Amino acid sequence: MKSSFQWTLRPCVGETDPALKAFPDDLPLLVKQLLVQRGCFGGEGIESFLEPRLSNLSDPFLMGEMDRAVERIFQAVDNDETVCIYGDYDVDGVTSVALLRAILLAYDMTPQYFIPVRSREGYGLSEAGIRRCLSECNTKPDLIITVDCGTSSVNEVEQLNNLGIDVIVLDHHEAGPLGRPDAIAVVNAKVEENSPYTYLCSAGVVFKLAHALLKERQLKTFDLRQYLDLVAVATVADIVPLVDENRILVRHGLIRLAQSRHTGLKVLTEVAGIHQSGILNASYVGFRIGPRINAAGRMDSPMDALELLLTMDSERATRLAQMLDSHNRRRQEEEEQIRTDAVEMLHESFDPENDNVIVLGSRAWHPGVVGIVASQLMRRYHKPTFVIAFDETGVGKGSGRSIQGVSLVQAIHHCADSLVSGGGHDMAAGLVIEESKMDEFRRKFNDYVTNTTTEEQRHPILHIDMKVAFRDLTMDLLDSYEKLEPFGNSNPQPLFMSENVFPSEPPKHVGTNHLKLFMRQQGVERDAIYFGGAERELPEPPWDIAFTIDRNVFRGRASLSISIQEIRSHQPMD
Repeated sequence: MKSSFQWTLRPCVGETDPALKAFPDDLPLLVKQLLVQRGCFGGEGIESFLEPRLSNLSDPFLMGEMDRAVERIFQAVDNDETVCIYGDYDVDGVTSVALLRAILLAYDMTPQYFIPVRSREGYGLSEAGIRRCLSECNTKPDLIITVDCGTSSVNEVEQLNNLGIDVIVLDHHEAGPLGRPDAIAVVNAKVEENSPYTYLCSAGVVFKLAHALLKERQLKTFDLRQYLDLVAVATVADIVPLVDENRILVRHGLIRLAQSRHTGLKVLTEVAGIHQSGILNASYVGFRIGPRINAAGRMDSPMDALELLLTMDSERATRLAQMLDSHNRRRQEEEEQIRTDAVEMLHESFDPENDNVIVLGSRAWHPGVVGIVASQLMRRYHKPTFVIAFDETGVGKGSGRSIQGVSLVQAIHHCADSLVSGGGHDMAAGLVIEESKMDEFRRKFNDYVTNTTTEEQRHPILHIDMKVAFRDLTMDLLDSYEKLEPFGNSNPQPLFMSENVFPSEPPKHVGTNHLKLFMRQQGVERDAIYFGGAERELPEPPWDIAFTIDRNVFRGRASLSISIQEIRSHQPMD
């Protein structure tokens, strides 16, 4: 029942194309061609792309309402007011709390901090979250600063105002139907008109705030650059576009991460099995560091993650990092069980030809893991997907993941009559729904997708960047290729293909469901890892393989590694 991809080759300029003359001579042809595909055509643009500099960061006061936020925070500093930071339980929220706390401490404040528990208080600035936050504060706050939440919390901000508590919102989520909350400042590019900063995650917004505070009142003892590792981890893990200033922040943050001054991050990197020297790439954050930080919030222990980022004690950091690793293993077990249940449900009731969405739910599922399973199902079947965990009362919390061209935010608005609430981003969203409304929601969601997309849009396409021969996959190529990093949203890792490849020996099973393949093309032999390949039936050779390349370092020796993404029997391409 897996979707069959249509392979297409992106347009690529030829070796003699004039556009390539503007690039440095020492760049390999393949790298120049990839840069042109990404819209880089030489000059200052290529220099800023290949060598992003912190000096190119813009004035933070260009963000809307930044001046109000800075003024109110310095009022709190000068008047010795009580401040509480209210964050979210994911990577972006936790790192944002850690960064904001650090800058406020530098101005001789001692802010309190709070992160809601996912299963009890839900996402963001909720009434239940506010109640527990205020009960746990030593002193009633004069100012609450929300990070990674608050933009859609109009009623909750009003509630705090009525209690005599001012609110500053630092966020990157879309506004809700009630509009802007009545906060002192809402620093969020998504509520501005034509803002260039909509790509920032909340840690990026907090970094801009810290920069603004330091511009207004310099601190000789505080080096904001030392916190770029936190910003990089959040930016990669939150899958926001790696463009413009995000590219600068992540490139320099990954350099800092390899030699982090944050004891907890340093220990977590080791616990996650990352031993590579030099600059870490974004995939280490996306697949090893981020999931372990996220696992704490998913398994209802978000403070474990925050305390890890805050502690400077190596023994405590080790205990907390191991705890996060344990949370992550539990999360993986829950995820596997839900995924197995979900696939069985689909086998019983899902028609991939006529059903354009997937909506599944169960009372046996953990609400902290459903988003991961939704993402897996969306990729596997190429259908917009919601996976919902219902509690014993029949109220469900669901997470959705979408395909290109289908906005989950718009879909939620279209299906609002079937939901208790919902919101998020176009490609990832959450909802609350009553169990009795799930079938109705599925029908409305399916109708929305059917009526707003074409059959062509709904068919999965594998976009190949370039054909590459095995003989061209060299370490010299890899050295130049890595200048295109960091890879992620809006700067995806290039997908290559090699044609007419033959297996040179039988595949070898690795781990639980992966394969190591040994292949030959025109006398050149390569091996590759095929994650999840043991669950697939290999096609008849010769093969076409679609793959990515990375640097692998083992016992101090570097090599070029190949990760297969798709494989098919050889078909000539134009």
